Amino acid sequence: MVRNVFLNTEDKIRSIWWVPIFLGLLALFLFPLILIADQYSFEVSIPIQAGLIIIVTGICQALRKQPITEITGKLNLRWVNQFLIGLIIGGMLMILPALVLTVFGFAQWQVNDLSFSTILTGVTIFAGVALAEELLFRGFIFQRFIQSLGPWPAQLILGGMFLLTHLNNPGMTGVTKTLASINIFVASILFGLAFIKTKSLAMPLGLHFMANLMQGTVLGFGVSGEQEASLFTPVFDQAPAWLTGGSFGLEASLPGLLTILLITMGVYRWKTKP
Repeated sequence: MVRNVFLNTEDKIRSIWWVPIFLGLLALFLFPLILIADQYSFEVSIPIQAGLIIIVTGICQALRKQPITEITGKLNLRWVNQFLIGLIIGGMLMILPALVLTVFGFAQWQVNDLSFSTILTGVTIFAGVALAEELLFRGFIFQRFIQSLGPWPAQLILGGMFLLTHLNNPGMTGVTKTLASINIFVASILFGLAFIKTKSLAMPLGLHFMANLMQGTVLGFGVSGEQEASLFTPVFDQAPAWLTGGSFGLEASLPGLLTILLITMGVYRWKTKP
């Protein structure tokens, strides 16, 4: 009975049990770090969080006697190609709704100082965010759920978890909260589909990174309610928040939602080579 519950026919731990093992190890590292950060008044920053997730992923893969490339995909020319495709699609996710707002006269653009430090800061922040969140939500846990339950149950579970981590962010109120919640959940499905289609984190990383960078550092919208220095600033002429996303960002706008739905459907229908 114990073997049936915890071990598979090869006497290895079933995939589903690696999820609590991973989360337990992450908590084992994270909670003491939070206490130390509180004691010495420093922030557990996104790069630190990404580092912890990488360490815990590496430990779990070592225990499973599997290479880290099982999680990330093999780092070769194909990986780079998929990352670049992700960058292009991620840029489209934000450029298209911004273009709609501009063409119909709902947004005008103020040009800010074209500062290299602005770009560098944005790249650093959003690279860390993409790495941390994709390793957590499309990495080890997601792949164990796929093995145990199948792709779509894994998508729904991780989509719900992804949404919970963004719920009640700054600017997430009223109708924008509804639009943002749907958009964030669909974004998780899109990133998950990118992994399922390619068996690699390259495209999800490119998608996530460029969508945030384009939305925040380039176009000047909020990114999940957080505002960063940007190259442009959108100026709205009394356009409603459901159309522009308000302070939350294009993620909470109707054009943003329609764009991500169309792109997600396109990725879903995308036929990849075996």
